[in-house]
Amino acid sequence: MANLKEGAIVKNGHEEGLKFAVSLLEEFGLPLGLLPLADVIEVGFVRSTGYMWIVQTKKVEHNFKIISKLVSYSTEIIGYVSKKKISKLKGVKAKELMLWPPVSEIIVDDPPTGKIHFKSLAGITKTFPVEAFAAGQ
Repeated sequence: MANLKEGAIVKNGHEEGLKFAVSLLEEFGLPLGLLPLADVIEVGFVRSTGYMWIVQTKKVEHNFKIISKLVSYSTEIIGYVSKKKISKLKGVKAKELMLWPPVSEIIVDDPPTGKIHFKSLAGITKTFPVEAFAAGQ
């Protein structure tokens, strides 16, 4: 695990960690409300590989009201961030009927169409308007 984190920028504590996570979303063209975090312990990012991790004290469930979608964020979220995309994502699940399939990839259309796509390991892709994940939603 240590080698994945080699050369990382690490921010500790809720305020610094949250600011850093939001700045990464902004830098890579992702909606700022995509990661509604609580009690952040640590956020890290390795610029050379795009590897990112977030550690928080407890699991967070957030309801994105515009699309009526309940999403669960684990105590540890990891993935690879690049322009308009998070891949190999772990620690995020979206409720589908009675199931909680893990979200493995998030992609914002480029050039922009106003759409964002969530892929699960089962190969299911759900598409929503990007504004549903704006800050404060």
